[in-house]
Amino acid sequence: MSTKTKKQIYKPKPISGFPEWLPEQRLVEQQWLDRIRRVFESYGYCSIETPAAEEIDVLTAKGETDKEIYTLTRLQADEDDKKEARIGLHFDQTVPFARYTAAHFNELVFPFKRYAMQKVWRGERPQLGRMREFYQCDIDVIHVDNLPLHFDAEMPKVIYEALEGLDIGRIQLRISNRKILFGFLQQYGIDDQNKIILITRAVDKLEKIGKEEVIIEILDALERYDTNDNLIADDGTPTANVLNGYGEQNNNIIEFARSFIDIAEQEYRSSDDLKEKLTNNENIDTSSPMIQEGIEELSFVLDELSHLPDHAVKADLSIVRGLDYYTGTVYETQLLDIPEFKSSVCSGGRYDDLAGSYINKHLPGVGISIGFTRLFDVLRHNGYIKNTKKCPTDVLVVLPSEDMRAIANETARALRSNGHNVEVYHAPQKISKQIGFAEKKGINYVWFPDLNEVKNLQTGEQLKTDPKMWEK
Repeated sequence: MSTKTKKQIYKPKPISGFPEWLPEQRLVEQQWLDRIRRVFESYGYCSIETPAAEEIDVLTAKGETDKEIYTLTRLQADEDDKKEARIGLHFDQTVPFARYTAAHFNELVFPFKRYAMQKVWRGERPQLGRMREFYQCDIDVIHVDNLPLHFDAEMPKVIYEALEGLDIGRIQLRISNRKILFGFLQQYGIDDQNKIILITRAVDKLEKIGKEEVIIEILDALERYDTNDNLIADDGTPTANVLNGYGEQNNNIIEFARSFIDIAEQEYRSSDDLKEKLTNNENIDTSSPMIQEGIEELSFVLDELSHLPDHAVKADLSIVRGLDYYTGTVYETQLLDIPEFKSSVCSGGRYDDLAGSYINKHLPGVGISIGFTRLFDVLRHNGYIKNTKKCPTDVLVVLPSEDMRAIANETARALRSNGHNVEVYHAPQKISKQIGFAEKKGINYVWFPDLNEVKNLQTGEQLKTDPKMWEK
């Protein structure tokens, strides 16, 4: 027996939170992406692709989610370089889009309508439907100085059509306008920007944790807030000083929270219903210019979407979105027929000047993003995605003998020129084995080049035909 050291085998495994699908799953994923792409382009959105990595200063220019960013360093880098990473993987596509617009401002035609279907990366705890690496499918419109409100209505139209084509049941677009919330805060004398950020992030959790827990979270956040007017810490949490009691302003905040949440929890079936209920509510001052503007903008969007089915659109004032750069219209989307998917399928909103951190121009925009991998993973896990094929092949050309290889290859070329996906079996084995191979891969048709006949494996029908003329 050999005394040589046994070879050590490293058993690789996928990194947690970085999904990899089997071929049959990837095939469905690509079909869905193609469908979404076709809808985006049908509305005139053009494709761009930004680099996977951006400078850290670009990613953190708006102060958003810097704690989630994966930074990049070289393995051979000096220790000082490793401590001061200069670039990181983008955590969404909106920030890179703003940087892209600023960088190419003189080369673009405005209003600039773009879509992007790329992977993004976030340092999150992996779980079902929440990945560290995932696809987002984004559309955005950005313009100089003033972006017409009708683009706020076009976003949900596009998304509804894209998702409807995936055959995943009824889709509901939930739409609000943050100006109503901001005006409500003004009404209660809450104008400190840092407190507004904390309150907004808590209210955004209303559906997940409920009214009382939202109020508790607001007060807990403000209790930790720095009374010396220092900014929120770099990691996104309030600084360390503690308020001594809640004080008069915090009593206003409690009153605000209860009043706003009561309004947010109501159901609004149309723009008229929205206006009537808010006008008749004694807790909201609809004479406030900010609130008036929010109501009018939201009503316009609802009216523009009135042609969609009754279930498809809902005004929901609890939708405020956690990201701070949203300034007006905001969106979330629900799958009504798939209870396993409780979170929003896609989300987005209006931002007044996201690119202003990178260029001395006023560039308002609006956008919405499908969390594609999140959606796909939950549906796959719960059996909603049916995998019937393990490859894109339409036809398998059998190889009766090695002498027939040239004829088999010529047949395959003729079929491909006719628009079919074709592969030739790799070896002259028993015909039954070759047919079994086609069945395992989900290939529906087998071609016999020596007979010029094709067999439908689903129906058993076999007929003589010309590969240049044959259609499925």
